[in-house]
Amino acid sequence: MITGLSTLSPLSIGSSATSLTLAQAGGGQNNTILIVVVIIGAFILLVIGIFLLQFLNLYIQALTSNASVGLLDMVGMKLRKVDIRTVVINRIRAVKAGMDIPTNAIETHYLAGGRVNSVISAMIAAKGARIDLPWQTATAIDLAGRDILDAVQTSVNPKVIDCPAVNGPRSTIDAVAKDGIQLKVKARVTVRTNIARLVGGATEETIIARVGQGIVSTIGSAVDHKKVLENPDDISRKVMETGLDAGSAFEILSIDIADVDVGDNIGAKLQTDQANANKQMAQAEAEKRRALAVAQEQEFRAEEQKNRAAVVLAEAEVPRALADAFRGGRLGVMDYYKMQNLQADTSMRSAIAGDGAPGAPPAPGR
Repeated sequence: MITGLSTLSPLSIGSSATSLTLAQAGGGQNNTILIVVVIIGAFILLVIGIFLLQFLNLYIQALTSNASVGLLDMVGMKLRKVDIRTVVINRIRAVKAGMDIPTNAIETHYLAGGRVNSVISAMIAAKGARIDLPWQTATAIDLAGRDILDAVQTSVNPKVIDCPAVNGPRSTIDAVAKDGIQLKVKARVTVRTNIARLVGGATEETIIARVGQGIVSTIGSAVDHKKVLENPDDISRKVMETGLDAGSAFEILSIDIADVDVGDNIGAKLQTDQANANKQMAQAEAEKRRALAVAQEQEFRAEEQKNRAAVVLAEAEVPRALADAFRGGRLGVMDYYKMQNLQADTSMRSAIAGDGAPGAPPAPGR
């Protein structure tokens, strides 16, 4: 034995020690990597657990309500930015009301911009009132912009509409009977929602306009306003007979005349206005004739001045003609004096008669 040990060289002993040290170092490194992997895995599991923990409450609530919603569905809704609580709670409400609406349908309506709470509430109310309201119809009405919950409530409890509207431009509906008397009417219309015609049907504004048109037509056809005051229910009956709710989202149950007041005498006002208009037309025509007469007078005066000018021009030629007659021997001196005496005698006679100053020509017709 001693001999065998003595044969070992110092170099071989050093190599064995080095191999043992490397083996121990390799085993320690593997342990470190394993620990790191375990820590990372535990961290990932912890993150996943914390992420799923936020769904656990809703998951258990849906599961215990027999309206189960899968965890993976909740994760998908989270990624699609859907309000998970809205979808789950409304599915639970629907199931408890006896309606099995799939989670995917509720989520689809939410993503389309619909009001899930209102739709589910409306369907629950419709089911309680025994009104047929399928999911597709309810979502279509909601996406069309109508308040589906208010529509169902109006279908169960009729709604009263003021005619004209309280916030409208006029406070009464004004109409004129055949005798010219104005009547001011206020009406109240009781309507019930027609869910089948809610999409594409006319709104409250159309109902108000149609009722107002019917009231105006009924009063306008009345011979005497007193008959309308005596029997205001005639207005309601005739308006109801015209079928005003055709094509609208409502069914008119009744039209009640709340108030009828006598207004102005429109016929008298129209007659007065017509008389004033006729007076102004006559005055305008008289003024036209007066202006024409004035224009003619001015024309006559201008013509007179023209004629006077012609006379003056003709008188200016007399001395020249006399001179020519003297030179030609056609007029003698005695003839000229006789003519002068005749003119002087004529002027004197005119002055005595008062027709003008001496020398003025005699008045016509004298």
